[in-house]
Formats: sequence, structure tokens, C-alpha cells
Amino acid sequence: MDDIDIDLKRKIAQRMKDLRISTGKKMSEFAKDSEKDRQSLHRWEKGRGATVYTINKFCREIGITMKDFWNDSLFE
Repeated sequence: MDDIDIDLKRKIAQRMKDLRISTGKKMSEFAKDSEKDRQSLHRWEKGRGATVYTINKFCREIGITMKDFWNDSLFE
């Protein structure tokens, strides 16, 4: 991985964390409500293990589109 890839992983993790926080739910509550493992959610928010499929499922859980996910100043 080069620096660009590492930076993208960091931005994805931050976006997932910001969106989860915007739901008003703590990590454990969000994980339970979305039937996800809290450890998986923790890994995603730390920049490990999130795939395009994971991001898509995450978006559906919080009620946004993939376009909404990527449409953020983090990715400019």
C-alpha cells in the first residue's frame, strides 16, 4: 500500500465513524441494532477490514446511498 491508499483507508474509517455518531448511537448500541459484531464495527472505524460491500451494507443500515457516503469533504 502506498500513502494514497493509507490515506483513503483513514478517510473511510473516519466517515464511517462520523456517520455512526450522527445516528446518536454508541458503537455497541449501533452494532446490536444492526446485528453486527461490535469488534467488526471497531475494526472498520479504525481503518481495517472495510470493503466496498461492507460500506454498502453500512450505508443501508443508516439509510443513505453509496453516493451520499462518498459525497463528503473528506474525499475532495
